[in-house]
Amino acid sequence: MPQGLPRKLRIAFILQAVMVSLAIVLGVYLISAVIKHSLMNTALQEEATHFWELYDASTAQPPPNTHNLRGYLVVKGHSNLVLPDNLRALKPGFHELKDDDMLVLVDEQPAGRLYLVFLRSQAERLAFYFGTLPIILTLIAIYAVSWLTYRASKRLVSPVSWLARQVAMWDPRRPDVSALAPEKLPAEVQGEARQLAQALHGLSERVAAHVARERDFTRDASHELRTPLTVIRVASDMAMAEEASPRVARSLQRIQRAGRDMEAVIDAFLILAREAEVEPQREDFDVADVVLDEAENARTLLIGKPVDLEVTCNAKPRLHAPPRVFQVVISNLLRNACSYTDEGRIDVLVEADRICVSDSGIGMSQEAMQRVFEPFYRVDPTRPRGSGLGLSIVSRLCERFGWKIELESELGKGTTATIRFA
Repeated sequence: MPQGLPRKLRIAFILQAVMVSLAIVLGVYLISAVIKHSLMNTALQEEATHFWELYDASTAQPPPNTHNLRGYLVVKGHSNLVLPDNLRALKPGFHELKDDDMLVLVDEQPAGRLYLVFLRSQAERLAFYFGTLPIILTLIAIYAVSWLTYRASKRLVSPVSWLARQVAMWDPRRPDVSALAPEKLPAEVQGEARQLAQALHGLSERVAAHVARERDFTRDASHELRTPLTVIRVASDMAMAEEASPRVARSLQRIQRAGRDMEAVIDAFLILAREAEVEPQREDFDVADVVLDEAENARTLLIGKPVDLEVTCNAKPRLHAPPRVFQVVISNLLRNACSYTDEGRIDVLVEADRICVSDSGIGMSQEAMQRVFEPFYRVDPTRPRGSGLGLSIVSRLCERFGWKIELESELGKGTTATIRFA
């Protein structure tokens, strides 16, 4: 889980530590600068004030001379040759001599000038002990607290991460629920995490039972739905073998066509109900033969309508797929064209890589085009035929077998449906 809770916690604590470190480093720099300049200036000023007080009491008072501090006094009216060369040109005030590694205060009073020299290395040492070292110790303490907090947080979220990993490994078709059984949960999965695990375990069991029921239904439906259709087909074949009036013969032919259509629809539904990995039985067939047969069936829907249905075959393509599935696709497109065309033409064009079904019917608006593949959606609900499932089924079948369906329509001028299979 690249974006799991432990990773997010780790990133959060790292960012926190980095930001705190940057703030502390900046603080170290500022404090070091303050100590070396403001504090040292103040300390040297106080040292100079103290010296002048002693000097006023006794002119024999020598300048300060300690391990860290050097003092030079130039009495007024005397030469400054007693000073080191690098101090002679300095004016009253605070100076930092980087080349000589010195901090110098020149304090001028009526009695003369006092030069107090503090070694810069000593100032940096003081800055380290009184500024940098405490901050480093603080930084170490912050890192230690952050690490301990991260470890505690990681322990708190580890049960949730474990549950997430278990669920991520589930196969939706055959979820393995054994790892979430109450007796197999790790000891650290307690409290709300254990309740969540038990809820997921119950959910996964219900999902597994549902998948099993769906699988059993698909298997049973495949057998039970075909049995009455076989009886209808056999009975109609026997009836057609006997002499009958033309009207009865036409009725029997319609029964046979309806039976074949129903078998094709059942095959399509069962294919859609099966798992994607279960490959349906395929065979090579002529696309034009299926189109011509379905066009003949569709002409019965145009009886009494001033509509011409023509099929133009510019090629003889062959497909390797379940022919009944392709039959359902073409049948639904033709039925839609017949249902929504009151006058004019329906043209079916067979090319090497596609089938086009064009009509001069009522057409569709842009809003209807966006919803046309939704189940149970009908462009014109007032029309008697259709349930709104036709194009939804066509879209799902085309997606299953790698075909592409395209629709072009203009309200009041008709619709063109194109199936591309190459």
